[in-house]
Amino acid sequence: MSDKPSVLFVCVHNAGRSQMAAGWLRHLAGDTVEVRSAGSAPADQVNPAAVEAMREVGIDITDQTPKLLAYDTAESSDVIVTMGCGDACPVFPGKRYEDWKLEDPAGKGVDAVRPIRDGIRTRVETLLAELRPTA
Repeated sequence: MSDKPSVLFVCVHNAGRSQMAAGWLRHLAGDTVEVRSAGSAPADQVNPAAVEAMREVGIDITDQTPKLLAYDTAESSDVIVTMGCGDACPVFPGKRYEDWKLEDPAGKGVDAVRPIRDGIRTRVETLLAELRPTA
């Protein structure tokens, strides 16, 4: 892992869980971690309930767009966090993988998305502490 580790968050649509996780990591880590997100079957926009839930905690993810998971992005990432992307996620020997079991916010309102957002924050804080133990 380089001085500036890279983390890739992957879910199916890259519209909810992975976007919220990337938003949290960018917010908490600043420019000390390279943050990436992608999906195995990306949606056409970020989930509006995820956008609103993140806005409530002062994080703006409106400028994000779902991206297709690319082999080279995964290959060049230090940590790959999957959130239900299934068999579409490539596996590279020597990479650190985490699979976060999180409810899918697709089709849910902001009230249902808030607990998912908060659970993601806790996991991102733990991951960040492991990536930057002296921070």
